Amino acid sequence: MNQPARWTEAADTTDKRTMASQLEARVREDIINGRLAPGSKLRLKELAESYDAGVIPLREALSRLAATGFVTSADQKGFSVGRVSAEEIRDITNTRLHIECQALRLSIANGDLDWESRLIAAHHRLDRLPVVEGPERLLRPDWEQAHEAFHAALLSNCNSPWLLRFANMLRDQTARYRVLSMHYSGSADRDVPAEHRALLDAALARDTEQACALLAEHYETTTQNVMKHEQLATDRG
Repeated sequence: MNQPARWTEAADTTDKRTMASQLEARVREDIINGRLAPGSKLRLKELAESYDAGVIPLREALSRLAATGFVTSADQKGFSVGRVSAEEIRDITNTRLHIECQALRLSIANGDLDWESRLIAAHHRLDRLPVVEGPERLLRPDWEQAHEAFHAALLSNCNSPWLLRFANMLRDQTARYRVLSMHYSGSADRDVPAEHRALLDAALARDTEQACALLAEHYETTTQNVMKHEQLATDRG
């Protein structure tokens, strides 16, 4: 029995959207880990061959990424990977601290046993995963996921969907810079697990001021690593 045309069209549309979502995740990961270099041109035909995908869902995936800043789009010029800069990471970090410190204060103030349990569980997983892998010192995907989960758990009890929405958006934009910071001089000496343990302890102790200070220092260390490198690159140029 033949399916009505409208059912077939609906199924095709769903399949294309699913493929676009999968491609969005793959391209985003390749941008974050540097496989697609900042500022590089994203040629649809070449990418379609690389990802073994159709041009239409790929174009939709790039359009979605353009809405979040990972990709830029210009009329008649197509798509490019979003550029990175010291100025942008400075702006992102400042804004992130305004948002997250407020969310963290509220989350600690509203802290209960369920929140503590989520936070401890998220930290337990994060603390047991290696941060990087290989000679290139690439961030492990499972660590990156656990890292996002821990920071999300810290803020999860703030009871403000808008604060959490902005925090998630800014955390997403920081991902590329976090990967970059791992390649710069001095990053191997940084004790990231100790920073997370200190954050956990301060939050569980309900020490709001200490927790916010540690969060700021945690983000500032990454930002300074990136900004020093960008400055050195500028000086050499």
